[in-house]
Amino acid sequence: MADRILIKNAIVLSQDPAIGELPEADILIEGDRIADVRPGIAADGAQVIDAAGDIVIPGFIDTHRHTWETSIRTSAPDYTLGAYFGAILDKFAPKYRPEDVLAANRWGAIECANAGITTLVDWSHIMNTPDHADAAVEGLRDAAIRSVFAFGFPNTSIQAWWFGPDYAGSVERINGDDARRVRKQYLSDDQALITMALATRGTNFCKQDVVRYEWELARELGINITVHVAMDRFGYTKMQLRALKDMGLLFPGTTYVHSSHLLDDEWQMVRDSGGNVSLAPQIEMQMGHGWAPAQKAEDLGIPVGLSSDVATTASADQFTQMHAIFASERARQHQKAWEEDLDGNTPTPNLITARQVLRWATLDGAKVAGIADRTGSITPGKKADLVIIDTKAPNVSPVIDAVAAVVCAADVSNVDTVIVDGRILKRNGKLLAELSGPRRDVEASRDFLVGAFGTPEAGWLPVKAMA
Repeated sequence: MADRILIKNAIVLSQDPAIGELPEADILIEGDRIADVRPGIAADGAQVIDAAGDIVIPGFIDTHRHTWETSIRTSAPDYTLGAYFGAILDKFAPKYRPEDVLAANRWGAIECANAGITTLVDWSHIMNTPDHADAAVEGLRDAAIRSVFAFGFPNTSIQAWWFGPDYAGSVERINGDDARRVRKQYLSDDQALITMALATRGTNFCKQDVVRYEWELARELGINITVHVAMDRFGYTKMQLRALKDMGLLFPGTTYVHSSHLLDDEWQMVRDSGGNVSLAPQIEMQMGHGWAPAQKAEDLGIPVGLSSDVATTASADQFTQMHAIFASERARQHQKAWEEDLDGNTPTPNLITARQVLRWATLDGAKVAGIADRTGSITPGKKADLVIIDTKAPNVSPVIDAVAAVVCAADVSNVDTVIVDGRILKRNGKLLAELSGPRRDVEASRDFLVGAFGTPEAGWLPVKAMA
């Protein structure tokens, strides 16, 4: 890592209200932090990156991804959420070995770096053994991106871990001793590159004593909770926040994933308790969770983060999520205007903007991940987590509105440079990491898992099952 890096002559979309959007400015990085942001910086001896005409943004934040599923990417393009539970969680997940988790987490985190995602919340519900937990952390470390490792629970039986022996709630608890071990052994420093959260199932999916145990475990460990709520037509996901309120468990900093069907009073609970939401718009629309209610959250002042959720079913990058939420939230307002028979000369009210979307993908995502004190904006003193977007490519040039170029035009191919913690991970469109070994491992993992799955789904390519 160079001691000093100077990015010159860039279009800077800082996401810091005090700095704003700068049409031509420099960014000085010293060590792992941003030292200065302004035009005309001089820094003798610094490594210079000429970004003339290119766009620099804070690194994207993916606020919820089941990274272990990278090994089975695109295995489930047509699945609904119910089919996902039956196949991915009840057939694939029990077959995962620690080496499969390692290969998937490493490759998934490398994929993040390639796509300009500098922080990943790894929602890891593959804690089948302590070795699985170790492998998950090792994979994140190998890729050298910023991560929040959300320690979860095993997926060895969906009835046992999601529904319970009587289908009235699981009686199985997160392995508290192993969570304590991971916290102490690997993730004790809350300012480190990898920090910790707790990935839980919550009310309805679990008996109340299990819910209370897991929430209190998070409190004991001093980490935030992330939990799926209000998704699809599952009865288990209805009125979960009302139940948490009745139990006195609306903890500040909790991330409510999906939140597609929260009731009005539950939205108030999220706001009043200091919670936030993580939305996966592409998956939510494609798999049937519901709409991604970003505008509802925004209206209430609730931080919104975007997430890729599962690589089994859709592209796992923030460009996909930005496109999906920008289109879906505006489409809902246009449809409402149609149904209310608004005059054609009356603008559709309450349309979200491209600038809101970019904020959700960066600064607000950092708030959701609990790390906005150190990343999410291009602010002196914050960690140097930056992405340079190439504006010379045919799909981006010419640029008129730089935010629109990022939100509406760019894709992964335009991610020229990625810097995490002051370290360059991608330059001139190429990752600096060695890829052949990690790719070989994840392909071997795929072969083993598909071979162990049983009857393949229609459309799957034949692969050789590994012994």
